[in-house]
Amino acid sequence: MAVNGGLFIDLRDSIESDYKKFDVPGVRYIPADELESRLPEIPRDRPVIVADSVGLRSREAVKLLASKGWENVANLNGGILDWEHDGLPLKVDDSKKLSGSCTCRLRRK
Repeated sequence: MAVNGGLFIDLRDSIESDYKKFDVPGVRYIPADELESRLPEIPRDRPVIVADSVGLRSREAVKLLASKGWENVANLNGGILDWEHDGLPLKVDDSKKLSGSCTCRLRRK
């Protein structure tokens, strides 16, 4: 699946993204807490799609990017959960599967 010349950014931390990744060419992994310090890495002349687990952190990231002058930026509403539900391409590494009763307690199996 191509993003038609756009940049696809996954904001999830590695513990969240190592198990299931968006299967999108050139996806860039920038954890949400590093986004502001890594703004120079994000081109302004290409569309930018921002994603996370469910679309909450990415929505805030889109607001940040827009406030800093990015004009063609979008949130992937529903994040990787809806992406997977819709049958869109994923890369899955079962050796990195997580367990835990809630997101705050996730750990590698």
